[in-house]
Amino acid sequence: GALTVGTLDGANIEMLQETGEENFFPFGLTIEQSGFLRISGYNPWEYYEGNPHLKRALDLISSGFFAPEETALFEPLVDSLLHGGDPYLLLADFADYLRCQEEVDAAFKNRRRWARMSILNVAHMGRFSSDRTIREYARDIWHVEPITVEAPPKRPCRDKPLT
Repeated sequence: GALTVGTLDGANIEMLQETGEENFFPFGLTIEQSGFLRISGYNPWEYYEGNPHLKRALDLISSGFFAPEETALFEPLVDSLLHGGDPYLLLADFADYLRCQEEVDAAFKNRRRWARMSILNVAHMGRFSSDRTIREYARDIWHVEPITVEAPPKRPCRDKPLT
């Protein structure tokens, strides 16, 4: 029954089409916008310096606040975002994520709407079963065929009472 908050790429696009736009919370750059940003020279520092909420969040993460026994635990995460080029453009999506989260909060406050969205989401998620996904990956990506595996014979059950 979970509702999806996500960027519009990959499986999320298919999920939005199945569940309906009214039952999905999209945020962030489109694929086209992401491509343009990469080509034009993405600089994560511009987002860090230009958004006080983002700066405060990253500073809190890098301060060791969330791991007081191991204060350097999250340094690689922050380093990958600010010094490693932020390959997934997470910082570029942050402001729109906050906007989207306000929509989620408003939807959640309307219990009837939230319940309806959740039920419709579940009703339309059958296509996204792990069985179908694995079958399609095997066929379309890995190019392998299924094989039949014989189950071992069942052992007879002993009818001893538990003591």
